Amino acid sequence: MYVIIVYDIDVERVNKVNKFLKLYLHWRQNSVFEGEISKAQLTEIKEGLQEIIDEDVDSVMIYRLPSKRNLKLEILGVEKNPMDMIL
Repeated sequence: MYVIIVYDIDVERVNKVNKFLKLYLHWRQNSVFEGEISKAQLTEIKEGLQEIIDEDVDSVMIYRLPSKRNLKLEILGVEKNPMDMIL
């Protein structure tokens, strides 16, 4: 499946979340990660995030798509971290 994860995390936990998500996904821009993962990896990501975030303050949104083919991306302005450099 293809996922896009967007988060709004308290500044004291942002680096932990960023570092954790880089283990699984491609960083797109501030607070946005995306990539192709398995169901097992999604479970690992959700469990890992729940250990890091404070659910009373922080917010994480996970968008799931069957595959990247189902995603149409349009970028206005500068693309901060292009994915075409990934093999």
